[in-house]
Amino acid sequence: MRRMALAVVQQIGVGLLAAAWGGVGFSQALSPARPAGPQAGAVVPLPAPVEASGRTAAAGPPTRVFSGEEAVNIAVYEAVNRGVANINTKATVPSGLFLLEVPSEGAGSGIVVDKQGHILTNYHVVEGAKEVLVQLYDGSSHSAALVGFDPATDVAVIKVAAPEEVLYPVAFGSSHDLRVGQRVFAIGNPFGLERTLTTGIISSLNRSLPTRSGRTVKSVIQTDAAINPGNSGGPLLDSESRLVGMNTAIASRTGQSSGVGFAIPVSTLSRVVPQLIHKGKVIRPEAGIMRVYQTDRGLLVASLTPDGPAERAGMRGFKVMREKRRQGPFLAEFERVDRRGADLIVAVDGATVRTADDFLTAIESKNPGDRALIRVERESHSLEIPVVLAAEE
Repeated sequence: MRRMALAVVQQIGVGLLAAAWGGVGFSQALSPARPAGPQAGAVVPLPAPVEASGRTAAAGPPTRVFSGEEAVNIAVYEAVNRGVANINTKATVPSGLFLLEVPSEGAGSGIVVDKQGHILTNYHVVEGAKEVLVQLYDGSSHSAALVGFDPATDVAVIKVAAPEEVLYPVAFGSSHDLRVGQRVFAIGNPFGLERTLTTGIISSLNRSLPTRSGRTVKSVIQTDAAINPGNSGGPLLDSESRLVGMNTAIASRTGQSSGVGFAIPVSTLSRVVPQLIHKGKVIRPEAGIMRVYQTDRGLLVASLTPDGPAERAGMRGFKVMREKRRQGPFLAEFERVDRRGADLIVAVDGATVRTADDFLTAIESKNPGDRALIRVERESHSLEIPVVLAAEE
């Protein structure tokens, strides 16, 4: 989304990905219990009729009966809408022949995380912004400061100095047990229309979504709930009013909703958000492998971090051979790279590795200090090398 909340990115499946512009213990600590909503067939009283004289009629108030589907929709919206913020940004972008800076504005949505004023959104919503203004459900506006961001997952946390009584944290749920066909609800600010509810189903799971950093977010949720410019950073919810994802992109040829939207799963958010709040960045585990070449069979290790985890564990990269040759009256030194003894990475903890992103995903699912069992092929032999991961510097 960045300046316009939705911008076309690359083709995925049948459409172009457009920037529509996302742990239970963490959610329980930050999110209050949600009040029970109306049940199926709920009866909601309407205001009593008023006579021409201005007096209330003696007859009892009429009632309205909602269907089970309507009752769930109402319950989800009433439980969560106050926890959705409207985010507006101001920045300057280079334009014209001389790349002069011109003002630019953007908009998106945010999810209230706690009573301390932390708000979760997409990184592309606030990237490069010189000013971030957050409007809460009560209409109050607050300047926000960037607390931390992670381009690899397109997640950012900002903070506002707002009274606790106007901050309503959204309860974190789980994305591990989602099913295709399950009903979901999106709340956001499409086209600046605050706290708009759209509904749909989970239309697919385990999609992959490329980010601007060149990395790929795994296990992305696909939904047909309408997502439009301004929805980026808003919550995707289940029928129990719990967060299951953060809306982030759509597949579209026009830049507007085509019924194929994508949300970053809450499992990713639960891992990333606490680190952004406490450290301002994500500390990822590091295997100490500096460079690899992708082959049809796996990743060929080119170089290792000197005295890094992989080198200490006995992994091998390319060898640089120095040779001296006489050229006429001179003796010149040349370097030759020997690839024959380099390891070919084929799996991590039993999961097949084909690309660098596969390898990074497997490593980053762990914590610094954990052990990764890396299977390699070396000179026609298969070896399993245990590597104790270090903290990324």
